[in-house]
Amino acid sequence: MGKILLALLALAPALMAAGAIEGEVQKQSLNVAAIVMFFIFVAATLGITYWSARRTKTAKDFYTAGGGITGFQNGLAIAGDYMSAASFLGISGLVYLKGYDGLIYSIGFLVGWPVILFMVAERLRNLGKFTFADVASYRLRQTPIRTLAAFGSIATVILYLIAQMVGAGKLIQLLFGMEYEFAVIIVGVLMIIYVTFGGMLATTWVQIIKAILLLSGATFMAFMVMVMSGFSLETLFTHATQIHPKGLEIMAPGGLVSDPISAISLGIALMFGTAGLPHILMRFFTVADAKEARKSVFYATGFIGYFYLLTFIIGFGAIVLVSQNPQYLDAAQKILGGNNMAAIHLSHAVGGDLFLGFISAVAFATILAVVSGLTLAGASAISHDLYASVLQKGNADQQKEIKVSKYATVALGIIAIILGIMFEKQNIAFMVGLAFAIAASANFPILFLSMFWKNLTTRGAVIGGSLGLATAVLLVILGPIVWVDILGNAQAIFPYKYPALFSVIIAFVGIWFFSITDKSGDAEKEKEAYEAQFIRSQTGIGAEGASAH
Repeated sequence: MGKILLALLALAPALMAAGAIEGEVQKQSLNVAAIVMFFIFVAATLGITYWSARRTKTAKDFYTAGGGITGFQNGLAIAGDYMSAASFLGISGLVYLKGYDGLIYSIGFLVGWPVILFMVAERLRNLGKFTFADVASYRLRQTPIRTLAAFGSIATVILYLIAQMVGAGKLIQLLFGMEYEFAVIIVGVLMIIYVTFGGMLATTWVQIIKAILLLSGATFMAFMVMVMSGFSLETLFTHATQIHPKGLEIMAPGGLVSDPISAISLGIALMFGTAGLPHILMRFFTVADAKEARKSVFYATGFIGYFYLLTFIIGFGAIVLVSQNPQYLDAAQKILGGNNMAAIHLSHAVGGDLFLGFISAVAFATILAVVSGLTLAGASAISHDLYASVLQKGNADQQKEIKVSKYATVALGIIAIILGIMFEKQNIAFMVGLAFAIAASANFPILFLSMFWKNLTTRGAVIGGSLGLATAVLLVILGPIVWVDILGNAQAIFPYKYPALFSVIIAFVGIWFFSITDKSGDAEKEKEAYEAQFIRSQTGIGAEGASAH
């Protein structure tokens, strides 16, 4: 690991030189402060990874940091997981582009937290071990449930990873002036190193550090915007409407989601999807008990709510301070790097080169921390759920399981790089919306009903969950973004961007119908096992699993 650290640091001069050459070609000046801070952060996080690797010996260490993270630390880490590139770059970019409608994403992301706080967190911690599939399969048949949960997790992780990779690629492209594809490859390689060697311990501390830095940087940005507006939101909004091409329209809803079905569908995806994100759910196993899990969500909710208020101010600040400044525009009067870079340019407008360097490094830290958490969740689904629990029937050697997880990390990293390049032009907040739709349709219904509905059976969970997952994926492919924008067809087969309204209903109805019509002997045993699961979910005391299969 030490050799890897030295090798990557040795690349710094070459990368800076490559950036300088490319920057001269593009007639863009390099920000030396930003580049220096970028390499300082990379070196620091690789140091954390090296420290973590020496302490990661068992599967519990690799997946859950040994369960030794406190509620406050975990709350910061969850906030770090949640305050992703989509939040910082994507939502501020949406506010810059659409105004008020960008707030829809902020509120939608946040309202999912009460579901986790009041209904899921404590039970999840009491019932699970490494992944949310541990809970879903507690009293049901292991093989079909874990297989479905793993595929739902992988689909969610890959979509979420695309958003982060696009944000990272655009950021490094802007910072170094290098080719977008090369930038994405750099991010993918660093992500693989963090997860493969450091596991959850490294991922957690990278998330904690970047959460503190991001909250500090966003606070300063919002404060400077308010200073320039005389601490008057009315002045800020009035000025923005006078500058923005859409005028007063940016203060009214409907520009982003123009019909009720899309609005409801997006809301369902963001609210229920939160409670089905595998990399968020996995964090509740890093704390010692259910009490610390509850504290985690309490702290995370406060940090995240505060942060989303800041992104709204940052987005409007970018309209006022960036959109009319030739320094941040290309020949076509479009913002350099695309709308996702609005917050980055605003940091320069309010704090000069030094603060741009800080925010750029923090934004990159944000992306690396989130992709590390996502990749670990995806790799865990492959190694713990598919390999150890399904293929090896729970008898896998721990070291072999960790080795499979590392192989899976490399594979997911390569996939993320390829898809990050393919989806370069998409708004990253939208891509996360699709990931939430998958999580809401495939993961949340099974997880929720496994904990709260006695009559759930394996047949109902597998068929209903599969229908939800398949519907969400199919409608995303047939919708306007993939079918028209990506594949180049003239008209979308499915007219709405967001499939959650349809796919979540299909999942719940499917699970309900195929469970109540299941009259098999296995179904009766699964219903009887609910009482033992309920006791353990409340107290943490009881059998490790109630499944008789």
